[in-house]
Amino acid sequence: MPPKKPTTEPPVLDPVVLADLTPGDRYDLEDEADLEGFGFVDLELDALSLNHARLSGSRLEGVRADEAELRAATLTEAVLERLDVPVLRGVRSRWRDVEVRGARIGSAELYESTWDGVHLVGCKLGFVNLRGTVLHDVAFTDCTIDELDLVQADATRVSFTDTRVRRLDVQSSTLAHVDLRGADLHDLAGVGSLRGVTISPPQLAQLADLLARDLGITVAD
Repeated sequence: MPPKKPTTEPPVLDPVVLADLTPGDRYDLEDEADLEGFGFVDLELDALSLNHARLSGSRLEGVRADEAELRAATLTEAVLERLDVPVLRGVRSRWRDVEVRGARIGSAELYESTWDGVHLVGCKLGFVNLRGTVLHDVAFTDCTIDELDLVQADATRVSFTDTRVRRLDVQSSTLAHVDLRGADLHDLAGVGSLRGVTISPPQLAQLADLLARDLGITVAD
């Protein structure tokens, strides 16, 4: 019998259901805050500062700020909808069962974080730094990303659906069940770390030059 083709496992994502939220205001959003069951709607801030804070069972909707600080913050069963920030800093933050919808983020420094069950939908993202991050069950749907940095990341069950990625860097990363077939991928760094990735035949043809160069193959007539 011929060997079975390897299967690509999709992300396992549970919908975030929030009800009976307590209305919050800008004064609740502060470093080291412990926020459970809050709803924040249509806030204009100079800075959103939640360093070392805990946000659980809560929603931020229509929040705009010049910058967002989420260093070492913990987000659990949270929805971030229409978040609009030019700069987001969330180094060593922890995200579990989080939905990010319709966000506009220019630069996101999220390296050495943990993402477990994160779904980004309809987001426009500039530079996303996830270096050294552990990603399990993460999906990008209908997103535009200028540069996604996954250097030295540990990614399992990550998918891209109808998502444009101008540049993807996976150097020295560990990948398993990473599905790039739904990504419009323009540039890729780290060809030697693609073990565990699924691509489509057209993508293989698109990446042929990169693969040949990485393997030291000269292609000539």
